[in-house]
Amino acid sequence: MTVASFEGRTPHIGDGCWVHPSAEILGQVVLGTRCWIGPGARLRGDYGSIVLGDCCAVEDNAVVHARPGETCTIGRWVTLGHGCVVHNVASLGDYSVVGMNAVVSDWAQVGEWAVVAEGAVVRQRAVVPAGRIAGAVPGRVAALQADLRRPLRPVRRRLRALRRSSSSRPRLLRSPPGVDLRRAPAGGWRGEDGTPPPPVSVRASATVC
Repeated sequence: MTVASFEGRTPHIGDGCWVHPSAEILGQVVLGTRCWIGPGARLRGDYGSIVLGDCCAVEDNAVVHARPGETCTIGRWVTLGHGCVVHNVASLGDYSVVGMNAVVSDWAQVGEWAVVAEGAVVRQRAVVPAGRIAGAVPGRVAALQADLRRPLRPVRRRLRALRRSSSSRPRLLRSPPGVDLRRAPAGGWRGEDGTPPPPVSVRASATVC
């Protein structure tokens, strides 16, 4: 683990933080309480400043860097996925997620509960509103709720078709008034001409193997 000062700029590690021995924290970096810094992660506040809120997770090989004289601000309960790059962002809102190998570039803003999908690129000065997903290269913003509803559309269409066709479905025969078809009449069942049905003979057969 490398936690080092640079030109008088000294890291501050909050209470309860865990930093892997292979991680590097350099310069003006402030970690809130109970943060987790994974193997190979690098937080460089050599010329700018980096501020992480409480309970953040910086996964393996993630890189966070700030421009000279500027501040990279990351909120609380933020997750930076494996191998992502966060460079001089204006802000990452609370509970936001940056996916694996994604890039969030200079002065970008990511709102609360927003997600940057794996491998996506959020360009300079781009804005990802709260609760939205940014995917692709460059990142396109999609509504989280709309994405969850999309797979259900074919199901809804099928249900509507079934409702429309319900009037043409065959219906079960009903007994005439005062007649219980589950019980045979006193004289037994008879045809339209009044004659009883022919007897049915059942022969027992045996098969010899």
